[in-house]
Amino acid sequence: MNDKLNFEAMLDFAIEEAKIGLAEGGIPIGAALFDGEGKLLGRGHNRRVQEDDPSIHGETDAFRKSGRQRSYRNTIMVTTLAPCWYCSGLVRQFNIGTVIIGESINFHGGVTWLKENGIKVIDMESNECIEMLGSYIRDNPEVWNEDIGQG
Repeated sequence: MNDKLNFEAMLDFAIEEAKIGLAEGGIPIGAALFDGEGKLLGRGHNRRVQEDDPSIHGETDAFRKSGRQRSYRNTIMVTTLAPCWYCSGLVRQFNIGTVIIGESINFHGGVTWLKENGIKVIDMESNECIEMLGSYIRDNPEVWNEDIGQG
């Protein structure tokens, strides 16, 4: 992985996706997958509400839109919220080496488990991410409570 990568700029792609999801009436969680040099491979957002599909999380959407890679070890998953267990499993299954998260205040997910299994996890503690999802949870508690853990 390139040591000069701009994680904030990478997080901006995920934030943009989260805002798209919110504008569509969904949960504002976005993600993007990058190669080790910072080239965008794919991006996506949580569409569980919009498509009534519990499997379309931000991370899975970005992953699917990235196409097949020879290896995922040097890829970087960037997401606005700590990955849930489902998305943490995706990271482990495909050996994604680094996860950049916008925040883990509203939901801690599988962060500890990922770290325990050798995944480099960087929490950006983004106020924008914290507030965006926090506001959504306050305004839509019934949707969030149904969906808890489904990033």
